[in-house]
Amino acid sequence: MSKVVVLKGGRSFEREVSLRSGGNVEAALRRLGHDVSSLDVDKAMVKQLKAERPDVAFIAMHGNGGEDGTVQELLEILRIPYTGSGVSASERAWDKVVSKAMLEAAGVPTPQSYAFGKEAFLELGAADLLTDIESQLGLPLVVKPARGGSALGIKLVHEPSEIATALVGALAYDKRLLLERYVPGRELSVAIVGSDSPVALPIVEAIPLGREFYDFESRYTPGATDLRSPADLPPEVTEAVVQVALETYAVLDCHGFGRVDIMLDGNDEPWVLELNTIPGLTDTSIVPVAAAAAGMSFDDLIARVLELADLGS
Repeated sequence: MSKVVVLKGGRSFEREVSLRSGGNVEAALRRLGHDVSSLDVDKAMVKQLKAERPDVAFIAMHGNGGEDGTVQELLEILRIPYTGSGVSASERAWDKVVSKAMLEAAGVPTPQSYAFGKEAFLELGAADLLTDIESQLGLPLVVKPARGGSALGIKLVHEPSEIATALVGALAYDKRLLLERYVPGRELSVAIVGSDSPVALPIVEAIPLGREFYDFESRYTPGATDLRSPADLPPEVTEAVVQVALETYAVLDCHGFGRVDIMLDGNDEPWVLELNTIPGLTDTSIVPVAAAAAGMSFDDLIARVLELADLGS
C-alpha cells in the first residue's frame, strides 16, 4: 500500500474535466487499497505536499499547469515520484508547434501547418497571408490553439469568411495558434502504456454522432460519440497506425502512459495530430475504452500507471 495524492482540478480551461478524471482515479486507488488523498490544485499545493509527504503523486490535471511540465517540475524539486511523462516530454507534447516539428524531423507523418502568435497579426500583418495559406493548405482547414487539449478552441473552416472568427476563437485559449491542413477520414486514438518497453492498447475509433468532428461536446457528453475498440481496420492498417503512434511516443520521449490522436485518410494513411501526456480518465474518455478492449479493468489500468511512476526523466 502506498500513500498516494491525486492532483486534480487546477485553474485551466479543462478544470471540470480534470475533476472528473481525478475523481475516477481516486476511487480506483481506494479500491486497490492505497492510502489516498486528493488536492484540488491551487497556490497552496506545495505547502500541502510538504506537510503530507506522499509516496507518489498521481497527476490527473489536464491543461495548463498539469500537462505542460509545470507540476512535474515542482514534484521533482520536492522529490515526489509522479505518474506520466517528465518535464521535458510534457513541454514538448503540450506545444503542438514544437511536437509537430520534432515529428516532421523524425519522418512521422503529421499534417502540414503554419503557426502564428497574436503579435504576428497585431504588429506584423500576418492577416495579409491568409489567402496564401488557404491556397497552400486548401479548404477546409483546421484552426487550433498551439497549446491546449479537449479540442477547446478548434474550428474546422470551410470558407474564407470563417477564418477571422476561428482565429479569434483559438486565440482566446492561447496566444499562439496553428492553421493546419485538414485530413478527412477516420478519427483514431492509440493509448500507450509503459516506459522502456511501451505497449499500444487496441486502437479506438471515435465516431461523433451529429457533430462535424470529435469536439469538446462529443468528448464529454454521454452518448454523443460511438467509441469502437478495437477499431475495424485491416491488419496491415492496424499495424501502420500502431507503429506511427509508438514512434510518436518515442520521438517525444514520453513515459508512463499517453494517447496519440491520428487521422486515417481515404488511402488508409495515418497522420498524427498530437500526443496527450495526461489523457482523460472520465466516464466518456478513450483510454478506459482501450484498456477494456485489452482485457484490463479501469483499476488494472490505474494500478499499472501508478506502478510506472518515477521522478521524471
